[in-house]
Amino acid sequence: MTGCRIVIAIVILVASALGGAAQTSGEPDIKLGQFIPAASAQPAPELSFDTLDGKPVALADFKGKLLVLNLWATWCQPCLKEMPSLEKLEAKLGPNSVVLAVSEDRGGADIVKPFVDKLGLDKIKIGLDPKSLAIHTLHARGLPTSLVIGADGNVLGKVEGAADWDSDEMVAMLTKLLPASSGR
Repeated sequence: MTGCRIVIAIVILVASALGGAAQTSGEPDIKLGQFIPAASAQPAPELSFDTLDGKPVALADFKGKLLVLNLWATWCQPCLKEMPSLEKLEAKLGPNSVVLAVSEDRGGADIVKPFVDKLGLDKIKIGLDPKSLAIHTLHARGLPTSLVIGADGNVLGKVEGAADWDSDEMVAMLTKLLPASSGR
């Protein structure tokens, strides 16, 4: 019986040590739904998508504006929760910002368009990424994941998980990141 207790104690100690090591791996603590500033601004990758009407759109097309790039899917419950707040955010930030919500649904426009119409999403821009290239390129750990990209094309930070994008706190933080010409 004593030998069994020793083995259990050793297993618990090893598991605790491994758990602690995993937390010190250099990854920032995940704070779901909260903006995590980038350690240093890096250029956003060159990514392009098709819109719902089949026109190409690239991240570079939004240079000069604050861009909120949101990766989502119609089957993702946290994504569904945050879509209305992204729509409201687009209206609150004004013309020097863009919300580009890129669907990772493999079915493309056939799946996404009815969903967008049902929710009445007419302010945000919708992109399609049926091959999930953005998830892989951006090393997204899950959906939703959003990047905030400055007017200069550099990634300023990210949000993992659903966020309350139109909250006073988030709008105030993003307003500070708007290009100087916005008058805000």
